[in-house]
Amino acid sequence: MKLHFLHGLPIISLTLTYQGESISLRNLLFDTGCAATVFDSDILAVIGIDIDFINGRAKRMYGVGGTSEICYEQQIPDFCIEDIDLSDFPIQLGSIQEPYGFDGIIGIDFMMSAKCKVNFETMTIEFDK
Repeated sequence: MKLHFLHGLPIISLTLTYQGESISLRNLLFDTGCAATVFDSDILAVIGIDIDFINGRAKRMYGVGGTSEICYEQQIPDFCIEDIDLSDFPIQLGSIQEPYGFDGIIGIDFMMSAKCKVNFETMTIEFDK
């Protein structure tokens, strides 16, 4: 996975797969300061992932300066990022694209779970499987 900087922020692209449907996201913030992984709910709706108001739970996402947004945390069965199975991994869905300009934010929870290794010399991210 390639990493590049846009306005000083680390940006990645990746593919999400859900029940055989895939979508490529090209504008994700790779954020070690974010505890949770969050995706824009409108973008994931394209492949059939919708907010589950019954089984999900509302969480408040805080940004720099104390501003906050409501997201819904839920587990998605049969869900993968790249080729990493995340069936038991909680993700958050919310409004990310409009207020922040990203398709989502890859948080430290995913980085640790996927055992990400960032190589700034080659500007790549690798995963230990």
